[in-house]
Amino acid sequence: MIKVEVAYATPEKQLIIEVDVTEGATMTEAVRLSGIDQEFPELDIRATPMGLFGRKVPKPDEQVMQPGDRVELYRPLLIDPKQARLNRAAKTTKTKSSTSG
Repeated sequence: MIKVEVAYATPEKQLIIEVDVTEGATMTEAVRLSGIDQEFPELDIRATPMGLFGRKVPKPDEQVMQPGDRVELYRPLLIDPKQARLNRAAKTTKTKSSTSG
């Protein structure tokens, strides 16, 4: 058996669960064993993108876990990152122009 972690977060709640899995277990198996979907009923394990330590894994059903790995489950983005940067830049510009007058 090896120890791995499964992590998921919403704006309201963050959770990291330590799980013992057999050697050769995949990311998807670790997530199922963690029971994290019981804590977050809206979570659909089959449809949720997964990664290891911040790097998205395209085929979690095939990715074998290593001791100490942390599986991260990713929520859908509410806004495109490029648009978010543009929004922040526009807000900063607006704030600077209103305070410099």
